[in-house]
Amino acid sequence: MTPLFGLERPLNFGWYLLGSVIVIVASVIGQIPFTVAIAFKTMASGKGLPKTMKEMLQVMDLNLSLFLLLLTFVVAFAGFYIVIRFIHKQTLRRIATSRTQLDWKRVITAFSIWAMLTLIITIVSYKASDTTLVWNFQPERFLVLALIAVALIPIQTSLEEFLFRGYLMQGFAQLHPHRWFPLFWTSLIFGLLHISNPEVEALGYVVLFYYVGTGLFLGIITLMDEGMELALGFHAANNLMAALLITSDSSIFQTYAIFKDTEKPQLSLELFLPLLVLYPSLIFIFSKLYRWTDWKQRLTGPIVIPDPINTSTL
Repeated sequence: MTPLFGLERPLNFGWYLLGSVIVIVASVIGQIPFTVAIAFKTMASGKGLPKTMKEMLQVMDLNLSLFLLLLTFVVAFAGFYIVIRFIHKQTLRRIATSRTQLDWKRVITAFSIWAMLTLIITIVSYKASDTTLVWNFQPERFLVLALIAVALIPIQTSLEEFLFRGYLMQGFAQLHPHRWFPLFWTSLIFGLLHISNPEVEALGYVVLFYYVGTGLFLGIITLMDEGMELALGFHAANNLMAALLITSDSSIFQTYAIFKDTEKPQLSLELFLPLLVLYPSLIFIFSKLYRWTDWKQRLTGPIVIPDPINTSTL
């Protein structure tokens, strides 16, 4: 039996719930500028308040909307750091990896592979599309978008990875002695938290299978690699490319991207291409690069939780 990576100072699961609530509260505080800006803009225009996320994202200039939306995650990350530092008395490195320091080569490798693959798929799609994928490049607005995206999207994606593939992975390990349990629950919750995304509004709840599957993929590579470096790189590349390359009216990132998809949203097998082909292929590539072995133990095997240093309960 082996410990779950990073699990060195466990507390009662109630403390993880408290920590999650603190992060949620910080997120709500971070949303205040976005909410206030939307309220002022709609009052000035004489229109009613937007009712959906899609409508909210289109009230203001797209760059301003993206900045204020991502600002939420900056404040939430600050709340998360307070939780890790003062409640759990851990470091971000111990939440992230079993290694003595964060392996930036792994982060860059995962980022580069997924960013390059996404770029290739986008170019091929544009060449093959006669009408649905149109050129949307506006140099000045795109430059501002790039500055915002590069500065803030890694904070957003890193928070989600630290929270789901690190913090909550360790938290759920307090409730069940096998690794499949935290893998399952963190993937499910990660997927369900995307329920308000415009994509779900446009295509229905079946899209949540994509998000849950993405969470499962990120959880698998985290457990197999004994650290979240690959997940950090992949997630940053995925969201950054989504913001910069292709936008659509049903996307969570309403941006001045290079291309705009004008096709009416519809369910298709292409939507689940990552789950069926790309994610398994990436797992295979990573497994060869980093020589993963003992799959059953790392994904479903027993967890050893070290004797707690802090025996407080909640």
